[in-house]
Order: sequence, then structure tokens, then C-alpha cells
Amino acid sequence: MMSPIYLTLTISILISLCSSNLFVCGTTWSTGAAEEAEAVAAIPCSGHGRAYLDGLVLNGHEPVCECNPCYSGSDCSNFSSHCAANAGDGDPYFLEPFWMRHSASSAVLVSGWHRMGYTYSDGSYISQLLVDHIKKLHEIVGNAVTDGRYIVFGGGSTQLFNAAVYAFSPNNNHSSLNPAKVVATAPHFPVYRTQTELFNSRDYRYEGDTSLWKNNTDNNGTTFIEFVTSPNNPDGKLTKAVLEGPNVKTINDRAYYWPHFTPLPSPADDDLITFTISKLTGHAGTRFGWAIIKDKGVYEKMLTYLELNTVGISREAQLRALKLLNVILEEGDRNEIFQFGYSTMRDRWSRLKQIISKSKRFSLQKLSPQYCTFFKRVRDPSPAYAWLKCEREEDKNCYDILKAAGINGHEGSMYSGDDRYVRLSLIRSQDDFDILINNLTVLVAKD
Repeated sequence: MMSPIYLTLTISILISLCSSNLFVCGTTWSTGAAEEAEAVAAIPCSGHGRAYLDGLVLNGHEPVCECNPCYSGSDCSNFSSHCAANAGDGDPYFLEPFWMRHSASSAVLVSGWHRMGYTYSDGSYISQLLVDHIKKLHEIVGNAVTDGRYIVFGGGSTQLFNAAVYAFSPNNNHSSLNPAKVVATAPHFPVYRTQTELFNSRDYRYEGDTSLWKNNTDNNGTTFIEFVTSPNNPDGKLTKAVLEGPNVKTINDRAYYWPHFTPLPSPADDDLITFTISKLTGHAGTRFGWAIIKDKGVYEKMLTYLELNTVGISREAQLRALKLLNVILEEGDRNEIFQFGYSTMRDRWSRLKQIISKSKRFSLQKLSPQYCTFFKRVRDPSPAYAWLKCEREEDKNCYDILKAAGINGHEGSMYSGDDRYVRLSLIRSQDDFDILINNLTVLVAKD
């Protein structure tokens, strides 16, 4: 039986907790937030939209449905049959059904006092627990070597690209006389060029396609920084560096090097590799990526860049990434998300290929089945994007041809390629993909 002194002390503590707002008497601080989130998630949007806590509101307080493209109405149930397909943006909504099935285990409820400081308790801007989860994930998947490597976090891959360019550049008083040359092989992700040109640094400059420098990398000791994307964006091909030599540094963008997009022949063992959670889990809006680095000096220069640029990555973003990786790493079925993603993308590619095979006007990139070390079998292609080509001589601008047919993609020139090509995104929502397939079917039938 509790003594009067201990009973009085216990009551005193409870009263203090209630009055401190850490606890609401009879419940916890999280109840209200959980109820609010559940209420918004339960708003019916007919499967063609979503309501969000931070989304559009009605009468200043009531969240409303945000509809998928081509759908409208208070519950997103009105479909416009004359609407153009959104096949341009790379939002990976194809994984949304997976996370709907794992809504409880992937949910994050953050208190108002969560990590209010600049750093973690060890003085770092990087969660060591998240680093450990990332290393464990790569070990299980077998897509990258992490033993003895350094890891830094960035705002998606995008921030890491320029951090890596900065780290590989000479960064000295004479660099303005001989800046590093940043290059990539067309077709390539446009950010490599646009971001390098935007920062307009004296230490490095964008210098075009690698083919221009293939036999000239010993140019007065100039540093060459080559971007290599594998699988490539836009055509999904596994690629390798073109340039060689002691002055060549390589940034390997492995955003799509996951089992749902490509066969994995072996773990990547490059000097510097970037990944992003947007193409792993589909959470592009979280803006979280990481780089795996061999050289300590390069690692330290990237850390300096990231600390001066943003004072590290949002603690909430790191928390959400940790929670998502926890779901993937659960002991039950660690390949569930990859099997779901692969099946979805394989089926989409198969449907698209079947339609285009009926046309002499259009063609797709050539991708073959390959052995995948993760699935331990030969698997069919499942690229994130279609690199579609207009084959007729007169169709010099394929983007305009498709746009006239109600299909909005990305021009080939955006990727430093030919405008006879268009990139079509296959990773958006099922609604977006179905509209794309329907409009392509109509277009091909007119051949």
C-alpha cells in the first residue's frame, strides 16, 4: 500500500504534468493530433484525389479533396474525357497504394518540441540511426557498397549534386583560370547542366557532352567532373563513365538503382554515389537524399558545403525517412515494396510496349530482360520512363505531335537530346497512366 507521503508526491507530479501541457489529463498530447490526421485521411475523394492536413481548405478550416489531373468535383468523381494526360512530371505516385496499405506503420506524429535545436546530441546535423538504417538497406538490397564509406544527407539528390561538384573542384585562388569542366552524356537529366550554369561558379563550368572531351582529358591538368546516371534518366539504360584519366572525377547518380526500376547486376562500388528517397519510397516531397563517398577529404568538403548551405537537412525529414525505412526493413517481408513496385512498373511497361508495337510512327528504347541479384532471377524491364521516338521524317518535334493528341511529356532537347524524342513518365498515379494509355491508343489507331 502506498504511503501518504508517496501518494501526495505522485498526485503532485500528475498535477504538474497536466499543467505543463506535456499531458492532457485523462489522455496524452498526441490524441488530438492523431484524431485530426485520421479525420482528414477519412475524407472521401472517390479514389481520384486526396485531402491533406496542409492542403486546400473550405471556409478557412475544413480540408477539401485535391483531385488528380482530369478529375474534379467536391469528391473528385467528375472525369473530363477530353483532358490531356500528364506524362511529364516525375512524381512517383505509383507507390501510393503500397503506403496506403502500411498507413499505420509508416505514420509519424511529431510533438511541438521535437528536435528544436540545430544539431543532434552528438553535435552533428546527421542522424546516426538513419545512417545505420541506410547501410542496412543497401546491404539487404545489394545495390551499393557502404563498408568503410562516408554518408552525407542532402535535400534530395539535387542539393547533393552541386555539393559533389564543389567538393571535386579545385577550389583555390587559381581555379578561375582553369575551372573544372562539368560534363554528361546525352540524353541526361537536365539538372546537371541547369544547376551548374545557375551557380555560375569560378571553380567549375558546364562544358557539354562527354563526347567532346573523350580524348582530351589531359588538358593542362584541368579537372573533369562527369555525371553518370545509371539507370539513365530518361531512357532507363545502365550506363558507365565515358572519361578516363587521373584528372577525371565521377558523380554517379543512382536514383533509380533499385529493384523496382532495374535489374541489379552487382553492388555499385563507385567513388561517389547519390541516392534519393523519392525514387526508393516515392516520397519526393520529403526532399531527402544521401551520398555514399569513399574519400574522406571529399566527404568533409561536402559536409562543409551542406552545413553552410542549409545547416543540415530538416530533422523532420530525417525522422520521416527513418520511419519509412523501418517499414521496408521489417523482418516480415523485406522485398514487399520492391515486389510491388517492380510488378507495377513491369505491367505498365508491358502495356505501353504492346500499344507502340502496333505503330510504325513511334518507337521505344530497347531494353532486354536481365538477371537481377536481388530477385535472384532474370526479370523483365520496368523503367521509370519511356523514351519515345517519332520515326517519320516530317515529325521533327515529337513533343508537339503528342501534345496535339492530348499527351504532355518532356521534349528531348530538355535532356540535351533530339526533339524527335519525348520522355513519358510512367511513375505517376494509376489515373495518370490510364489516361496516357487511352490517349496513346487513340493516337496509334490513327496511323
